[in-house]
Amino acid sequence: MHGDGAGVRVKAGKRAGPKVSPLGDGALLLTVADTLDLDANALARSVARDIRGRRLEWVTDVIPALVTVAVCFDSRTAREAGERRATLERMLLEALERAAGARADAPARTVEIPVCYEAVFAPDLEEVTRQTGLAAAQVVALHVAAPHRVLMLGFAPGHPYIGGLDARLAVPRRASPRLRVEAGSVAIANAQTSIYPFVTPGGWNVIGRTPLALFDPAREPATLLEPGDAVAFKPISRAEFERIARDRRAS
Repeated sequence: MHGDGAGVRVKAGKRAGPKVSPLGDGALLLTVADTLDLDANALARSVARDIRGRRLEWVTDVIPALVTVAVCFDSRTAREAGERRATLERMLLEALERAAGARADAPARTVEIPVCYEAVFAPDLEEVTRQTGLAAAQVVALHVAAPHRVLMLGFAPGHPYIGGLDARLAVPRRASPRLRVEAGSVAIANAQTSIYPFVTPGGWNVIGRTPLALFDPAREPATLLEPGDAVAFKPISRAEFERIARDRRAS
């Protein structure tokens, strides 16, 4: 299984009701919907903020994903674990009810990501044009114009899964994943865009590369993007790519 496999297709229509399930002895998982859509993702992020805001000392982690929220907790005895599990289940469902009654959250910020879409950095662009029937310039224009938003971080530190891809670019993952995808590669699959923060294997269609560092442990915060951020992709030339990369290495 390849770690960039969160590229599920966004579906519209009636969603299944929320469900809370155990994750072993020390965690619960709230599933907001059975398919990914942007509203469900926003609800999951809102619930995670709500639970974090309670600052319960026995809650060790709160992890929002595409349409789920995992909450990890400590307990000293089986009885205490059962009590805390019941308390968390109630809190999760109450937080979901509050989030569902609130207005959808607007992006706190927009992060501009420069991308070079030239062939040297876009090994799958030609295949995307073949599958979509669009010219390369049209693929780039549609990718840049779409209202992108970070749905979650996962697989590797700082690795964003970004929703909002134009439906005309919704191509499937590659039939044969690559053993090596370069850091900064901007790739698409189904209804999402992803940016690889490190050199890793991957099966998404690479259509460009950014010279920015998606994750830098010496930076505060270490991740360039956060769930809920709006993302604006900006086309740049190869010369501009190399200049930004040099400046980043020198800083």
